Amino acid sequence: MTAKNTALIVGVGASEGVGAATARRFAREGFHVVVVGRTPAKVGKVADEIISAGGSAEALTGDASTEADASRFVAAADAQGTLLVTVHNAGSNRRDSFLELARADFEQLWREHCLGGFLVGREAARCMVPRGSGSIFFTGASGSLRGRAGFAAFAAAKAGLRAVAQSMARELGPKGIHVAHVVVDGGIGGARLLGRMPQLADERGPDGLLSYEAIADTYWQLHMQHRSAWTHEIDLRPWTESW
Repeated sequence: MTAKNTALIVGVGASEGVGAATARRFAREGFHVVVVGRTPAKVGKVADEIISAGGSAEALTGDASTEADASRFVAAADAQGTLLVTVHNAGSNRRDSFLELARADFEQLWREHCLGGFLVGREAARCMVPRGSGSIFFTGASGSLRGRAGFAAFAAAKAGLRAVAQSMARELGPKGIHVAHVVVDGGIGGARLLGRMPQLADERGPDGLLSYEAIADTYWQLHMQHRSAWTHEIDLRPWTESW
């Protein structure tokens, strides 16, 4: 097999989501895509869809917040060619009364978002820095910038990930690595949200929810930026979103 440039997308769930859309976007550009998630059926379906469309993909399962799995994901992607792009999109959300928030639940979100982002980012950087090029991107949220009532665990985890991304960018940018943090400020019109609240699409109206395909386009655009004008942080929201 001819070696290809590869993209590692960590945090791939349903086909109608940001991770899957990002994988498809890079596959259309000729990348071999390694899709990573916790549910074998979901990541397997995404990989199969990419292959059926003429792309190159493989699916891996595991937990990016464990050091061994993060290292395994990066090694698998780099073994197929040259790892040029890594996107960390993993992590869940929850609402809790602060007085009822359990230590384990607080720690779990921190592990998914902040620790997992650090481990995946570090392992990817170890591949990219010796070559002097590569892109490492993180999916953020409005919680990266402010803590809402009921979301202390999520905000702490996302704010920590943002700080990790900033430190990485300042250290690794001069070494040729483009590190960017994407603040997704609003509901995403994908399977996760609409599966729970299907009425939202009608309530918000046309383009009132973020398109996961449009978010994926942003990741591609970030990767294509010339190093004389790199973006570190960008925020995305629907045109009708108040902020």
